[in-house]
Amino acid sequence: MSHWQGIQNVVVVGLGLTGLSVVKHLQKVSLQLETPLTIGVIDTRNAPPGEDKLSDDVSLFSGGWNQEWLNAADLIVASPGIALATPELKQAKSAGVTIVGDIELFAWAVNKPVLAITGSNGKSTVTDLTGIMANAAGIKTAVGGNIGVPALELLDADADLFVLELSSFQLETTSSLRLQAAAFLNLSEDHMDRYEGMHDYREAKLRIFANAKYKIVNGDDQATYPANTQGLIEFAVNKGQYKLSDIAGESWLTCHDKPVLASNELSIVGQHNMLNALVAMALLEAADIPVASALEALKSYRGLDHRCQVVSRRHGITWVNDSKATNVASTLAALKGLRIAGRLHLLVGGNGKGADFSELAPALALLDVDLYCFGADGKQLIPLTANSVYFDTMQQAISVIRQKAKSGDMVMLSPACASLDQFANFMQRGEVFTQLALDSNE
Repeated sequence: MSHWQGIQNVVVVGLGLTGLSVVKHLQKVSLQLETPLTIGVIDTRNAPPGEDKLSDDVSLFSGGWNQEWLNAADLIVASPGIALATPELKQAKSAGVTIVGDIELFAWAVNKPVLAITGSNGKSTVTDLTGIMANAAGIKTAVGGNIGVPALELLDADADLFVLELSSFQLETTSSLRLQAAAFLNLSEDHMDRYEGMHDYREAKLRIFANAKYKIVNGDDQATYPANTQGLIEFAVNKGQYKLSDIAGESWLTCHDKPVLASNELSIVGQHNMLNALVAMALLEAADIPVASALEALKSYRGLDHRCQVVSRRHGITWVNDSKATNVASTLAALKGLRIAGRLHLLVGGNGKGADFSELAPALALLDVDLYCFGADGKQLIPLTANSVYFDTMQQAISVIRQKAKSGDMVMLSPACASLDQFANFMQRGEVFTQLALDSNE
C-alpha cells in the first residue's frame, strides 16, 4: 500500500462505468488504510450515469467543475474521456496535485502478469483473441480495460493473467504499469481534436512500453517502434519473428520461421486479421504460454461482431459481416491481401459522410469483384469498378447475390459508409446481413 502513503483526499472526475469502478476500488483500498480515504466525485453532467449507485459516504458535485475540490485533493483520478489539457485539471496540476487514471490504480494493485495492447485499429480484436487463446491454454485470464469490463473490476476475477486493451487516453495518465508484454499495432490519424498533432498522439501510445519486458511492434509501421528497443519483437507481412509466409501458393502464419497455421484455416478473413492472430501468438509466447495448446481456439475464433466476421460457410460460399467498416480506411483494411478462390461479391454504401471513395479503386482493381452499391450515397461508389450495380437497399442486393454466388465465392458486407440512412446503427445493419446470409443456406 506504499502508493497510498500521504493520500487521504481523493477526487474522481467523471462517473459512468469507469468512474464507478474507481469509487468501488477506492472504498476497498480505504478499508486497508489506517486513515480512511475521503472520496468525492465531480461530473459536469447534471444527471451523471451511475449517481444512484454512489453510497452516502461519497460526495458528488455535478453540473460543472469544483476547482476548490480539485486543488485541495491529494489525488485526482480522471476519466479517460477528460483531457489533461482541460483548464481545471491544469490548474490543479500546477497546484501540485497528482493526476492519474483507473489504469494507474490497477497498476498499483495488480500482482499477476499483465499483457496490454494499443493501436489505432485492431486492438479490440487482438485483446479479445489473446484472452480466448490464453483461457483455452488453461490459464485463467481476465480481459478488459478499454474493451468490456473496466480494469479495476477485473481484480475481483482471481485471474492468473490479465489482458488489457489500452487507449491513448488511458495511457496519458499511466506511468507505473509493469507489463510482461505490450503490443503497439499501428498508428493512423485519430483523435486530432484531443492532440496537437500526430506526434503527441504517438507519444501517448508509446507510453505502453515504459515498463514492458517485451515490446511487440509492427515491422511495417515504424511509428510503433520505441526509442529503447530492448526486448523488441516484430510482426509484419513478410519479416520479423512473427510473419506471413507464402508456402506452396498458400499464406501461412509463421513464428520464428516455423509454419504454424495456414491462413485459410482461420475463421476470420483479411490480411489485417492474420496479423492480429500473429500478435496474439506473440503475446502468448511472451507470457510463456505455448501457442500449440491454443491453436484450436484460434482456428474457431470468429472475431468480434461486425468486424470481418465469417457468419456462414455453406455450399462453398463464405459470408463475411464487416458492418463496422463505416469509413474508407476500414474497408481498405478488409480488402488488403484478401485471397478468394472464386469471386468477391462486395456490398458497399450507406451514408458516406462526404468521404473520397476513389481510394478504394486501386484495391478493388486487384480483385475479381462485383460491386453491389446501395443506400443514400451508393451511387457515388458505382464508378469504382466496371462491375458495379446500384440497389435502393442492401436486402435487394443480396437477393441478386443469392442467384449469382457460386462455390468458392465470398459475399462481404464492408460498406465504407455509416448506416444511419437505413439502419439504427452499424450493429443492426450487420445483424440484418447475418440473418440474410443464414437464410441463404436454407
